[in-house]
Amino acid sequence: MSALETLILGIIQGLTEFLPVSSSGHLELVKAIFGSDYEQQQGLLLTITLHAATAFSTIFVFRKDIAETLSDLLRFRKGEHLNFSLKIILSMIPAVIIGLFFEDFIASLFDGKIALVGGLLILTALLLFLADRVNENNNRLNYVNALSIGVIQAIAILPGISRSGATIALAVLLKIDRNQAARFSFLMVIPLILGSMAKSIIDGDLSDDRATLFPLVIGFVSAFITGVFACRWMVTLVKKSQLKYFSIYCVLVGVLAIIMSL
Repeated sequence: MSALETLILGIIQGLTEFLPVSSSGHLELVKAIFGSDYEQQQGLLLTITLHAATAFSTIFVFRKDIAETLSDLLRFRKGEHLNFSLKIILSMIPAVIIGLFFEDFIASLFDGKIALVGGLLILTALLLFLADRVNENNNRLNYVNALSIGVIQAIAILPGISRSGATIALAVLLKIDRNQAARFSFLMVIPLILGSMAKSIIDGDLSDDRATLFPLVIGFVSAFITGVFACRWMVTLVKKSQLKYFSIYCVLVGVLAIIMSL
């Protein structure tokens, strides 16, 4: 894959990982447009590289929150940060189960099924539209809500359902404080991304990879920079109840994807 292609994919990944428009869905659409024939292992390494970049951008943006949470967790000191970390751990369980037992089925959906991507983008649009109509957001995040958000995060593994959009939308529909909803949505995915990367390396999935370093570096840097920008912007948008604009965008792209598949 060329440096130009990884630059474009990195920008798309950095923006769509945080903006509620489905990064996996957009990457599938871009691959369909490019008609890229790079080998599966090279594609896997690029995917891991781009997701690592957005994980690190999340860590950068929320570095203070993460440091305080880890400090309380390691000391097992009771308080808000310990409770928050336990809720994140709870939210990971559904996605871990899906990843362990349905990996092959999920992988089969990432194989040029553009019509599926389009339909799920429209579903994402519906969730965002409904969330933006909620006016009251005074509830605190509890363990039941954390598990529910974890379930929808697991469902959002499907290409076309925005992970950030689905988790934030459900949190808002549960009338959780918008700032806390965005913060929880972005932090809960970091352990899953890092765990997925570690699993791929341990399983030896990358052992025969022949990808060149420079395009991967370009993809990583572009995804990291745009990820920092998009993460901060998204927190502001959630607070201001401006998800409806992304709802319109998802409908347009979803319809376009369905047309492309015909």
